[in-house]
Amino acid sequence: MPPSPVPLSSRTLGELDDRVDRPAYDRTQVRAGIVHFGVGGFHRAHQAMYLDRLMNDGKALEWGICGVGALPHDRRIIDTLRAQDGLYTLVVKHPDGRREPRVIGSIVETMFAPEDPAAVVDRLAGEETRIVSTTITEGGYLVNQVTGEFDAEDPSIQADLAADFAGGDSPTTVFGFIVAALDRRRREGAEPFTVMSCDNLPDNGDVAKRMMCAFARVKDPALADWMEREVAFPNCMVDRITPVTTAEDIERLEDEFGVRDGWPVVCEPFEQWVLEDHFGQGRPPFEDAGVQMVDDVVPYELMKLRLLNASHQALCYLGHLAGYRYAHEVCQDPLFVEFLLAYMEREGTPTLPEVPGVDLDRYRHQLIERFANPEVRDTLARLCAESSDRIPKWLVPVIRANLDSGGEIDRSALVVASWARYAEGVDERGEPIEVVDRLKDRVMAAAARQGDDRLAFIRDRDLFGGLADDERFAAAYTAALDALHSKGARATLEALAEKDVQKDAVKGGEGMKGS
Repeated sequence: MPPSPVPLSSRTLGELDDRVDRPAYDRTQVRAGIVHFGVGGFHRAHQAMYLDRLMNDGKALEWGICGVGALPHDRRIIDTLRAQDGLYTLVVKHPDGRREPRVIGSIVETMFAPEDPAAVVDRLAGEETRIVSTTITEGGYLVNQVTGEFDAEDPSIQADLAADFAGGDSPTTVFGFIVAALDRRRREGAEPFTVMSCDNLPDNGDVAKRMMCAFARVKDPALADWMEREVAFPNCMVDRITPVTTAEDIERLEDEFGVRDGWPVVCEPFEQWVLEDHFGQGRPPFEDAGVQMVDDVVPYELMKLRLLNASHQALCYLGHLAGYRYAHEVCQDPLFVEFLLAYMEREGTPTLPEVPGVDLDRYRHQLIERFANPEVRDTLARLCAESSDRIPKWLVPVIRANLDSGGEIDRSALVVASWARYAEGVDERGEPIEVVDRLKDRVMAAAARQGDDRLAFIRDRDLFGGLADDERFAAAYTAALDALHSKGARATLEALAEKDVQKDAVKGGEGMKGS
């Protein structure tokens, strides 16, 4: 019989299978200089992994992580990490089936904010905290999609806007915790910590600064002025496909490597972090762990958002409607690969500035290879979730740029139409679709009106601005939506591919005439 699985904890590290890498450093010597909100899979496959890599080289021991869960559903991950002394297993899944497990030890403290909010403010306000980082999803920054300004009417933030933090009221949101702690540091004459957003937003640091300062301005204009002047908000681009951990992932880690881990993280081999070198109270030597430290993150951000993230949206709704359920299934289908490459080359890439040191053609094909990794098993359901926070930030800017320049929009219009078709809540076989979105009722209600008004879905100006009023986009969108209803996703893609062939043939003929 195989040996019994080893429950993961500091005490049992020495009992793990030799195939499982583990911290080579003394974790009792690590001090938490970073507080991170949102200790989900992405943070643990990315930022925490880079810090663990540095610590294994004997560096950054003063930059351990205190992981904070701010929402009620975060209790499970915090409880799991606490039971394992902050340890977890990161499993890298290679396309050939190999799995590389590594125990990550950079999270050395955990806090559940609803349990003791005052303690979280104390931790943030303490001088040992020099960086506060966040992965709170794209929608967590409370940006009005049309104006780009802080949405002060969002229900989630009302209690914190009305609270008197200096008078002892406790925050309930990430904005509240960060601003309350910065206010205390200001009043005590202490230096502010750096706020480092790691979410998939264009100019994520600038957005975090603008939104948090706007939140602070509602409460105290002097505090907002101080934050704008004194607090560093670096921009960064983070990239690693990290699907939701499944029960099978947990079982395979136990069966193959003998590690009993309540919540391991699985990810692809690829990793990238491009980070603006703008920190107020120092930083770890990230560059020694492979992080690209740059003066301007924008070209890299736009590359990722408009090629990788927008392509995820391009494949997920159409793929689901066509009967697929995983990203790798879609990206092993030549018809879909042709569509995705055409979107990236003909619509996404023309809107990008020069990206220093990157071969964009190679990058585009590498994305297809990454999406096609059968071991990652990234679900289309994950990619289809929270579309109202994604499409406006990742794809709508591509559409607007191409409309302004006279560029191509047919594929982007089809992606928006596929979201609208998906939001009807029934697939092409009549099976129900579970729409997961913070604006679920709103987008599904709009999709339900499409029979009477084909532009109903894109009339939502908070999501699409004035796209419904643009004749060229409206024509492309309604044609795509009609095709999805009458022919289905696959036949629609086939017709688009044939149209591209004819268009390229005409261009080729014109080129021959001019030569």
